[in-house]
Amino acid sequence: MEFTWQSFTFCMENERIYMKKFADATENKTRTPIVELQIAGRDHPSNVAAKAVRCSESESLRYVSHAIEENALTITQANEYCEVKTRFKAFDDTDAVQIYSEVRNTAAQPVAVELLSAVVLCGLFGGRKDVAKTYFTKFTQGHHCECQPRKFSLEDYGFNAYVDGGEKCLTYKNIGSWSSKEQLPQGILEYDGKFLMFQIESNCHWQYTLSAQKSELVLYLGGASAFCGNESKELVYNESMRTPTVALALGNSLNAVVGEMTKYRRHIAGQSKADEKLPVIFNEYMHASWDSPTEENTRVMAQSAAKAGAEYYVIDCGWHNEEEGNIVYPFVGQWKESKARFPHGVRATTDFIRSLGMKAGLWIEPEIIGVKCEEMLSYYDEDCFLHRGGKRVAVMGRYFLNFSANKVVGYLTETVRRMVEDYGAQYIKTDYNEDIGVCDESLSDDRAAYLSWIDGMRSRFPDVLIETCSSGGMRMDYETLRHSSLVSTSDQTDYRLYPYISANILSSVLPEQAAVWNYPVVGEGVIGELFEHNEKWVHENVSQEQIVMNTVNALLGRMHLASHIEMLSAEQFSLVQEGIRYYNKLTTIKKTALPYLPLGFTKFGASYAACGLKADNKLYLAVWNLDTEKEICIPVPEKIRAVKVGYPRSLETDFSFTQTALIVRFKNRYTARFLEIETEK
Repeated sequence: MEFTWQSFTFCMENERIYMKKFADATENKTRTPIVELQIAGRDHPSNVAAKAVRCSESESLRYVSHAIEENALTITQANEYCEVKTRFKAFDDTDAVQIYSEVRNTAAQPVAVELLSAVVLCGLFGGRKDVAKTYFTKFTQGHHCECQPRKFSLEDYGFNAYVDGGEKCLTYKNIGSWSSKEQLPQGILEYDGKFLMFQIESNCHWQYTLSAQKSELVLYLGGASAFCGNESKELVYNESMRTPTVALALGNSLNAVVGEMTKYRRHIAGQSKADEKLPVIFNEYMHASWDSPTEENTRVMAQSAAKAGAEYYVIDCGWHNEEEGNIVYPFVGQWKESKARFPHGVRATTDFIRSLGMKAGLWIEPEIIGVKCEEMLSYYDEDCFLHRGGKRVAVMGRYFLNFSANKVVGYLTETVRRMVEDYGAQYIKTDYNEDIGVCDESLSDDRAAYLSWIDGMRSRFPDVLIETCSSGGMRMDYETLRHSSLVSTSDQTDYRLYPYISANILSSVLPEQAAVWNYPVVGEGVIGELFEHNEKWVHENVSQEQIVMNTVNALLGRMHLASHIEMLSAEQFSLVQEGIRYYNKLTTIKKTALPYLPLGFTKFGASYAACGLKADNKLYLAVWNLDTEKEICIPVPEKIRAVKVGYPRSLETDFSFTQTALIVRFKNRYTARFLEIETEK
């Protein structure tokens, strides 16, 4: 039997079902099953290593049935122990497919599932013989250097075109609650003009593995397992468990495949009525209050934020607790207003923000409490914490809360109510500044419980905008982003380095979700040190081009305005206002446009960068000069008809164009421009 669905061709031999062909790939000779399943105590027929293939049940599973309902295909397999369903879902407007698998115990005795893949793909592209011409792009991560793609051939990764390679594989995994601390859960395979992009939608443990099985390349995609996060799941009779969802997208170019994944992400991204217009948000943390906001300073900065055009004003860490900002974190957890910093109460300040025509916001780190937070330590029971080796896990002066505990959910629900109804918050920034690693409890269950709580808060307070942040972009996964309409992409504090993130980030996060800092007034201090300069210093040291580059950094995504903009001169301030007006003009476009990477991905240290949004025959393009380049040529193969400056209109922009290229000329380094290009349809 053989049947085709979307880009997948399946065959069945002796009641075993295989992926025969994928994306016009070569014929599958190794007959790798479409799922991998390992049950505890059962023989693994090959070395475990990191491949996550040829597991105990995979070759004994037999085809039972398949069903196609509208845009979904479900394949059911079974053996003497269990039944496995793998579900594929397609969408009308994108060449992307969503997949997950679910296993159910059909045996009389309990079974412990050690590993279950979402899917396994075999027969990819040219196979092992063409590893020198097959390329893989991974997406490295780190604090202040999020979304840094790195592309190598599989031969460079160590694959051998001449021999099977034994246990050689390319594997990346995340273990812990920061889902994207080292790598983003996504990758791109490229061969002979064909591109395959995948993402794993998990907010904790995940793993992907690319290996060679005889002549073929095999891609495994999955979540937590005994080998990734030390998680096994015992199932009693008729009990089930499912994998994280994964997605695959196809394209004939980098722009095409990222575009297809972008269209898919729009089907699953968190939606919020409060976020419909993608408002500009002023947050006073970066290069302003840091962890030490005060009633007096907030009232000063809020007036300038409103004048600039911000719609929200967020008071970050420090509105709570009486301890000084530089030592506050081990004491947090009560989330009650600070009388020392807000002597008239937080509500008086949020009311003042509203009187200026803005909405008010507050920060919270709900998933932890400080190790010195005596009030909450005496309130919570032991089951309210996550443990390792029977002891509470502590990182950076904070314990991790267990969202499976009713007492935790109850207190934090009341906390959000207090923040919204008593303190007047219409925006809540949820942060998460540490990673737990592994714990005795199921981290997967805890993370699911946390997101369920978030959903409850969004439902209860639909007019409150909830941001997800994790020490910058340490949780940029599309399980998290199903439950929030915007995410912090980085805590990068240097506007001269942010373009290396901004130029890549749309490959990982939707433009309407990707929040980027815009801090025009940057002093000479370090993180956490309050700004010590005055207006005279700002006028002499903050250039117009600095303001422009900061703004351009944020135009492709969501703008988080920050810093002491109240110290800018009228001429300088007008550039901020102009940038916000132009940002608002892009709102409608941003919800439907697709990422455009004319130079491919940008690497830290590159002398220039470019990235844009493509909507029909219009291209909205940011160009950054990051070194001594005087003339930057950007290829535009769609044939250019006209070009005009988007931002800044009030400063000179020297450019020209041919039918296939845009040339932008700069006088100085660390300058940027945003242009609108009309192309042939």
